[in-house]
Amino acid sequence: METQPFQLTTLSQSSLQDYVDCAQRFKLRYLDRLSYPAVETEPALENEKHQQEGEYFHRLVQQHLIGIPAEQIAKFANTPNLQRWWENFQKNLTGFREAPPEQSEGGKNLLGLYPEATLSAPLGRYRLLAKYDLIALRDGKAIIYDWKTYRKRPRNEWLAARMQTRVYRALLVQAGAHLNNGKPFEPEQIEMIYWFAEFPDEPACFPYTTAQFKRDWDLLVKLSEEVASASSYPLTEDRQKCAFCTYRSYCERGVRAGDIDQAEAEMDAEELFDVDFEQIGEIAF
Repeated sequence: METQPFQLTTLSQSSLQDYVDCAQRFKLRYLDRLSYPAVETEPALENEKHQQEGEYFHRLVQQHLIGIPAEQIAKFANTPNLQRWWENFQKNLTGFREAPPEQSEGGKNLLGLYPEATLSAPLGRYRLLAKYDLIALRDGKAIIYDWKTYRKRPRNEWLAARMQTRVYRALLVQAGAHLNNGKPFEPEQIEMIYWFAEFPDEPACFPYTTAQFKRDWDLLVKLSEEVASASSYPLTEDRQKCAFCTYRSYCERGVRAGDIDQAEAEMDAEELFDVDFEQIGEIAF
């Protein structure tokens, strides 16, 4: 019996970044659903442990933001990395749990905090979907926070160009009205902040403008149209990216994994979504 091809219905910052970086990688991962687990970096075990700690740190922060006392959470920061990251978080981001006056009545979210929020909006024939570490409402602004556990701090210019920065801000404009009393946020009300657990005093802050939003949304529409109509998926011309790709030997682009010290920025954890849109509406926790 002939297998039906997988029908892609959603796009995310991760899938769009893959498409921009290497259309073939996008095809193998999201359309062919090919499992080809080549090692991404060396040393492999060290990298795997670091990624697991990063995921666990995100969970600790999320638990704190929904109300679990810091002293209880600290007990679970049980590795040197987790302990250092958690202490840095406590020293630098203690203001999160102070309820602003405008959010203190009427059954609203008392703290103006939306950890692990999921937003979605139509994008061509797809739905664009993003899961945010935190959306915080403060003084008429919506601040997107994203926690990073990189060993090296990336350059702001690199972060500004990433699909995550562009998708997260643009999607909040498109799908965040329910967080703002039914009124869409103006781009100028939005800011995105990357906070680095290893570099707690060096956040990367990206305000937003109407011109940037138009540029970003036009790009996202263009990319969705390209994905929908693509008939070929060429390999990237930048062979350096292949060193950190799980499909490199499949594509005959090398066998040995890239060195972990060179690879950090290429290794954001892939977010695969299996979401029932009837259940989440426009936001989920």
